[in-house]
Amino acid sequence: MSKKRKRARSQRKNEITKGIFAVLEKEPKKSFNYKQIAAQLDINDTQGRNELIRRLGQLKQKERIIETTRGKYQTKPSVDIVVKGKVDLAQNGNAYILVAGEDDDIFVPNTFLNKAFHGDIVEVMVKRKRKGKRPEGKIVKIIERAKTTYVGIVDMHKTFAFVRPTDPRMYTDIFVPQGKINNAGDGDKVVVALADWPEGADSPYGSIQKILGIPGEHGTEIHGILAEYGLPHEFPYEVEQYANSLDTTIKAEEIAKRKDMREHLTFTIDPKDAKDFDDALSFTVLESGNYEIGIHIADVSHYVLPGTVLDDEAYNRATSIYLVDRVIPMLPEMLSNKVCSLRPKEDKYTFSALFELDSEATVKKQWFGRTVINSNERFAYEEAQHIIETKNSVVPKEISIREKEYRIADDVVEAILVLNQLAVKMRERRMKAGAISFDKIEVKFNLDADKNPEGVFFKEAREANKLIEEFMLLANRRVAEFIGKQKPKKTFVYRVHDEPDEEKLMALNGVISRFGHSIDLRDRKSINHSLNQLLENVKGQKEQNLVDTLAIRSMSKAIYTTENIGHYGLAFEYYTHFTSPIRRYPDVMVHRLLQHYLLNGKAIKENVYEEMCKHSSDMELLAANAERDSVKYMQIKYMENHADKEFIGVISGVTEWGIYVEIVENKCEGMVRIRDIKDDYYVFDPQQYAIIGERFKEMYQLGDEVIVMVKNTDLVKRHLDFILIGRKK
Repeated sequence: MSKKRKRARSQRKNEITKGIFAVLEKEPKKSFNYKQIAAQLDINDTQGRNELIRRLGQLKQKERIIETTRGKYQTKPSVDIVVKGKVDLAQNGNAYILVAGEDDDIFVPNTFLNKAFHGDIVEVMVKRKRKGKRPEGKIVKIIERAKTTYVGIVDMHKTFAFVRPTDPRMYTDIFVPQGKINNAGDGDKVVVALADWPEGADSPYGSIQKILGIPGEHGTEIHGILAEYGLPHEFPYEVEQYANSLDTTIKAEEIAKRKDMREHLTFTIDPKDAKDFDDALSFTVLESGNYEIGIHIADVSHYVLPGTVLDDEAYNRATSIYLVDRVIPMLPEMLSNKVCSLRPKEDKYTFSALFELDSEATVKKQWFGRTVINSNERFAYEEAQHIIETKNSVVPKEISIREKEYRIADDVVEAILVLNQLAVKMRERRMKAGAISFDKIEVKFNLDADKNPEGVFFKEAREANKLIEEFMLLANRRVAEFIGKQKPKKTFVYRVHDEPDEEKLMALNGVISRFGHSIDLRDRKSINHSLNQLLENVKGQKEQNLVDTLAIRSMSKAIYTTENIGHYGLAFEYYTHFTSPIRRYPDVMVHRLLQHYLLNGKAIKENVYEEMCKHSSDMELLAANAERDSVKYMQIKYMENHADKEFIGVISGVTEWGIYVEIVENKCEGMVRIRDIKDDYYVFDPQQYAIIGERFKEMYQLGDEVIVMVKNTDLVKRHLDFILIGRKK
């Protein structure tokens, strides 16, 4: 093609492009097809029409125009678009709006928050995104407040008060007029309810709902943690009354409707201090040489009936909460510790999964249904572990829950040893299939009578724990498969776990490379194998807790839903929660649905259960946050009494304002602020996960071992500050 012809073609292309925009922008709310545009541009030759069609496609591809319906085009609106999202407020006062289904969040500077708070659902006006830039916007409407109450400290004035919220993301105090102070005193920690935020007022108005007590005191702070997340710490009177009035007698007519398992060898294995035993195992050797294993779960749904105040309360709570010094149960004590607890030598209604297994732990037969059991014995994990390790039936006094030396019957010893062998084989198969082994260390405290921490210890899963875990996993998986594979599809509650985000895995790889580790990101099998190898390699190393924590954070969050996508972490195609209805409401839903289908019940509306699943997932997250905050509080309380001691720690985080250090011996984490390091002027280097001194080039990097001392402990803000002594020699 000659240069002259090329120029002519390029000129016509530009003319057509200008013409398209002229037509579309003249009537921006109207859509046009190519014939209408051609008519307005006086294009009536085949070559011109083809060029017009081609150009419309290119402009649509480049998102310079939009295709409203097939073959009809409209100019992109010049006005800013309005979207709905959730506010994620940073501690610096700026916000990011998380929009469902969108990868990019929207940046909102604090000047455009328009009285929105963290977690609120809002409408945000988004400026047109510039190439390579994060979208920005301003909040134009608050659709729904995430919270209506806040925990804070009272500042009293003569005729009014202010409450300063303890949540660092709450950027304003709350004005309380005199008539709504409700006997609170200066400095009290309280719960304040938001009323409104009048136009022109500097602060929102509120009323004090509850006085928690004096800041820093144990009871005040624990109740404050629960109040921050809107979690209860006691049951309403009418719920307790309802629970106490239940008929809990075991009736012959009810037993007749169930499989009677009372003659089978049955026992529970739980933590030493457990009060609710919601699962038991039965063990029978069959004539064939195979084993019948029963996983028996407290039949909570027999007592907790839909439409009752008891069910409403259980659903609202959705989960038991395990704080550092107490349990906030989902069900009243009458149920959780008595009626539904599978205590030894008592007949109990249960919902069971029975499996015939061969010596290779292969399932030959299965059965699900309601049963009645009578547990022969209760064991602690330590006692079962002793049997597994020693094969000795005599449990020494120091680990016995009976406070004396105790001989376990031979048939029970045999059952525990065989169950452990089967569990090991099931676990090996899971790991081979790509399951990921997260055995994260739990930090626990020895508390005195006044709930003061006397010492720290770590809880780690051993064979006895894994024995119970494998049989619970078997029941959960098989129940989910039993319903999930039926045709037509049935509404059911699944516990799902999506694949990890590739960017998070790459970031994890960057961090662990500082310790000489790596993850193979080629494919799913490689990722899972190398993740398991990583978790095994760091066991007992200084970086174990850091790597375990970061690896878990790189994973997606497991949730409840009616849409099954499988469970990535367990490498199961189908998975649910069936085994803990005393402490998890989704398990109650699973029991009800399973029984409904076993009785050939009709189809159930999926949207109702999906909403219940979402609520359960949300409450699980709140409970986890409260549990984490209670551990952090106790760690700070523990460190208060060790202010004069030097500790070896690992740098667990690096930011522009300081380094986080986790103490090796007790896992307490605190911050060394950059301004407190006096030997140089340090600057944050995000590429190297480090701070670097400008003059002497000293580098403190993620994973480095350092020596620190306590500078300041703040129980109210749950913050721990360290002084950096230097590097570990």
